[in-house]
Amino acid sequence: MADTLIMKVDPGTLTSIAARLFEAGGLRKDDASVVAHDLVAANLRGLDSHGISRIPMYLERIEHGVVNPKPDITVQNVFPAVSLVDGDDGMGFLAGHRAIEEAVALAEKNGIGLVGVRRSTHYGMAALYVKDAIKKGYLSLAYTNSSPALPVWGSRTAFLGASPFAAGVPGGKEEVPYVLDMAMTVIARGKIRLAATHGESIASGLALDKEGAPTTDAAKAFEGVCLPFGGAKGSALAMLMDLLAGVLTGANYGGDVKSLYFDHSEPQNVGHLFIAIRPDLFVSKDEFEHRMDTFVKRAKALPKAQGFEEILIPGEPEENTAVERLETGIPLTEEVIQTLQETGTKYGVDIAGILREGALHS
Repeated sequence: MADTLIMKVDPGTLTSIAARLFEAGGLRKDDASVVAHDLVAANLRGLDSHGISRIPMYLERIEHGVVNPKPDITVQNVFPAVSLVDGDDGMGFLAGHRAIEEAVALAEKNGIGLVGVRRSTHYGMAALYVKDAIKKGYLSLAYTNSSPALPVWGSRTAFLGASPFAAGVPGGKEEVPYVLDMAMTVIARGKIRLAATHGESIASGLALDKEGAPTTDAAKAFEGVCLPFGGAKGSALAMLMDLLAGVLTGANYGGDVKSLYFDHSEPQNVGHLFIAIRPDLFVSKDEFEHRMDTFVKRAKALPKAQGFEEILIPGEPEENTAVERLETGIPLTEEVIQTLQETGTKYGVDIAGILREGALHS
């Protein structure tokens, strides 16, 4: 059964906890703050599988020396509109933000910016980076590879990553932006991990066990392979992610990205690829914004299917959740609280005391 909800905590309190833990784990103060904000941003959007529950795992990877806590991230401009970022095996969040920043800067000069990243690590919620671009008024695409989690279609062996794909399009003057963030699996692998941690079962059709048999046991599923969404189509898209983010950039690829959870033998060398696009390439910025407002209004005014009260644009449900959680707090389960407290004890951070101060509901 799932853990019982114990309390709701102010997002600022959770950010403070995460930042202090990462700084205690060796990150520079500013870098710890970036990673903390990114994890809490996932919690705010309802993606708890990519939020603060991952802190112990990230710290463990730093302890084992497979993540560099103080990376020297470098940028090499290889063509007028193309750069390569070397993440120096640091936290993927840091390389990801640096890369999308560079892509936007290139797009500002050239209309479009393409940035590859190698020697990175898991970079969390992919929406983080397209939202960075949206804040600056740019369209963007974000590709990444990841450790083997799903099979090439027809195989039973994990070879391709769940590799989330993200895309962002700024909204107009009145309507919401478009924010797509989706894994190549039927559901995110992190959600299966969360279910396994809670001793929960999962729906059929999501995964195979390590013997290649369908399973609803989350723990067996996590040891086995996730299934791609859309069958062969999802598998083909996962393959494309590895080709663009791995093969093209010089990062690990083809099953070589080390497991985030189980392999501490060497750095992951994850690859990412970012594309930023100016909104005024073909029409003026004002015209682009008008067209976006018109598009969203038309979409939301369409006749609703049975069971739907509202038509939402991709990213809008998560933003609605973020608005609610900013007001009411981020829910924490008993398991997450216990894990944070154990981690705090290890790193000399009084988690219980901080949580008491930041608790909104219990």
